Amino acid sequence: MESPMRITGLSSFEAKKKLNEFGENIVYGKRKLNPVILFFKKFNSPLLIILIVVSIVSYFLGERTNALIIISMVLISGIMDFINSFKSEKAVEKLVAKVLTKATVLRDGQKKKINLREIVPGDVAFLSAGDVIPADSFVLEAKDFFVNQSALTGESFPVEKYDGTEEKALKEFTPENESAVFMGTNAVTGFATIKVLKTGRETEFGKILKDLSERSGDTEFEKSIKSFSYFIMKLNFLLVGIVLLINALLGRGILESFIFAVAIAIGLTPELLPVIMSVSLSRGSIKMAEKNVIVKKLSAIQNFGSMNILCTDKTGTLTEDKIVLIKHIDAKGEDSEDVLLYSYINSAYHTGVKNPLDRAISEHKKLDISGFKKIDEVPFDFTRRRDSLVVESGGEKVLITKGAPESIFDVCAFYRNKDKNLKFDSETKKNVLERFRELSRDGFRVLALAIKKLDPDDNDYQKDDEKEMIFMGFTAFLDPPKKDVADTIEKIKKLGIEIKILTGDNEILTEKICRDIDLKIKGIILGTQLNSISDSELKILARKITVFARITPEQKERVITVLRKSGHAVGYLGDGINDAPALKAADIGISVNNAVDVAKDTADIILMKKSLEVLKDGVKEGRRTFENTLKYIMMGLSSNFGNMFSMMGASAFLPFLPMLPPQILLNNFLYDMSQLSLPADNVDESEIEKPPRWNLDFIKKFMIVFGPVSSLFDFLTFGLLYFVFRLGQSQFQTGWFIESLTTQVLVIYFIRTRKLPFIQSRPSLALVINTVLMVAIAWLIPFSPLGRLFQFGKLSFLILISVIFIVVAYLVLVEIVKRIFYKFVPKVCGARMLK
Repeated sequence: MESPMRITGLSSFEAKKKLNEFGENIVYGKRKLNPVILFFKKFNSPLLIILIVVSIVSYFLGERTNALIIISMVLISGIMDFINSFKSEKAVEKLVAKVLTKATVLRDGQKKKINLREIVPGDVAFLSAGDVIPADSFVLEAKDFFVNQSALTGESFPVEKYDGTEEKALKEFTPENESAVFMGTNAVTGFATIKVLKTGRETEFGKILKDLSERSGDTEFEKSIKSFSYFIMKLNFLLVGIVLLINALLGRGILESFIFAVAIAIGLTPELLPVIMSVSLSRGSIKMAEKNVIVKKLSAIQNFGSMNILCTDKTGTLTEDKIVLIKHIDAKGEDSEDVLLYSYINSAYHTGVKNPLDRAISEHKKLDISGFKKIDEVPFDFTRRRDSLVVESGGEKVLITKGAPESIFDVCAFYRNKDKNLKFDSETKKNVLERFRELSRDGFRVLALAIKKLDPDDNDYQKDDEKEMIFMGFTAFLDPPKKDVADTIEKIKKLGIEIKILTGDNEILTEKICRDIDLKIKGIILGTQLNSISDSELKILARKITVFARITPEQKERVITVLRKSGHAVGYLGDGINDAPALKAADIGISVNNAVDVAKDTADIILMKKSLEVLKDGVKEGRRTFENTLKYIMMGLSSNFGNMFSMMGASAFLPFLPMLPPQILLNNFLYDMSQLSLPADNVDESEIEKPPRWNLDFIKKFMIVFGPVSSLFDFLTFGLLYFVFRLGQSQFQTGWFIESLTTQVLVIYFIRTRKLPFIQSRPSLALVINTVLMVAIAWLIPFSPLGRLFQFGKLSFLILISVIFIVVAYLVLVEIVKRIFYKFVPKVCGARMLK
């Protein structure tokens, strides 16, 4: 063991230097980028790069005004994109900071709590039960320190770790090394002081999960967005090729035609989609924070809204989570002070995470246990479902074992009747089992207790010592159901979410609580039954099961995995060490702020209160975020797509370009600015009643129907301006600039809802102000000094009135087509969200 004099930790200066050298202590996820780099990344689109390069070339070829305008528009768009994205990320960072897992380290000679990502090699950290191991380290000091290494080794029973040296740890740095601890594992019992050797992606866990960022970083929604973007990209290349071919055949300048084609491609590209998504998600996370829900991972919001099955333990979710010890009885059902005393000693001296039952025992009555000295302990695990403590009193050593009644019965050979130890025969066991069931039927949570005298000379204590024990009796606790939980469950059910209970408690107690809160039980299955059925059988059976009782953490994980494979979006709510595997397996892992570190670290979303009411509000906000993101995509595929397609067609028969490249970029910029308020838009209650689903097939059908409707009115505008009013180039381009921008922007009121706009569904005030402002700017620019810069011409009153009539007629037709479309094409076709 290293001398205590060497446990000095790092200075703040050394830690900062090492943080710059080794980077943040994160295995996957995005590392922070310099704001300057983030700004330049806004211009890494191939289309923008082409446009900038071509504009620079045209500048030196004499087209200076157009080139400067184009470059200015690109810069302004990039700056707006950067500002919105940066503000959103900063807002989210502040929220997530509230629930980040922290570690206690030695800095500048003093203990200090820091975020896990700030830990660096050389740090000295202090650990206790429930803490996650922050990095690959070796143990300097340890006391009853057991670590769950199942994430690395698959072994469910905790392994004890001892103090050692750095040299000893590095000699064989594997999970089998008794002085080495690793990131991805967690402390189960005891205390330890460790020294960090490796952090982040250099850890063993980091090497295993080096590709996890790419695998788990994208939800199905994000993957579908990328698929959609590739589709648009292919369409862009096709349109650019066609436009170049048409203009070449008409003998127009290659450079001007190429810039025109690229400008059309930019107009068609939903380049604001990342910003809309970022702003929508960050705004959603801020709104959810107001409802006591903190989002650690923004992309999880879509999963949260799409959840249609919620798996949870009953404790604290359905019940008050205010557990009180009511009874301490012996095998005959009589009050027993010995049962209380030994239960008290076990709860007071064990160094594992203090669960609510332990706290209830400790708070029931203060007992003097100074005559009992703790010798050792055997930690709890979910296979044995019990823990043991060795104490010494009056020269005698006693093993005290407390746990689930069935697991205690299995290790008992005798039972205590007053002062006598009698045979724990089958008849007695039957009577004791019935007493346990009776307590469960009355709504009690029950622990059983057993003791055993040990050889005073024995100093090695293992789980194998738990045999031939004396059954002492039961401790019975009450945890009443929450008063308003029945109403909340009904509201959750109306949101299309089914609740399934995954608990380690027995089925009798769980059934009693479900009855008390009116949670309809379709079926019950036990952990022992799960072991005898295959995944394919469970896939069918799980649909008919509401309560999974007496199950282990591994079985929870299995149930969730099978439900996901069945096509469900599954959420899991948990706060204990045993919940970590299930939280990781679920589409959306949900924990609470007072959960153990390993649960908080694994979860995607943190509830500031362990309440289904809070969760319900968060789900609704997640669905609003999803719907508002979808609106932008549908907007781009209706009017915007139609206008760009029309522009390509018009260039084939007009003797001039229907709109100059700078005018197209101005049109696109104003349109994008009008959409920035979409994340704050209202969403119809009918749209959030059921889990939303991303469906590319539906979106393509939407484009095929509404794109041509937009193009139809564009061509009517072309005919009116060119053949009826016989306008020249600048006036024609002005007329169509106004008409195209107005239809693109105002159609949002009709696309955003299935209902009648304004009358049955009101948009947000911010959306109204923003859209009206952008349309007003578009109509005023041709009559301002900027009009000459963009080569616009002034239009007569009659032409402006005609444009207004065309816009109104277009919007009326969109509403009619929308009603027919939704009558025959369902909005949701069942794609599901994945982690």
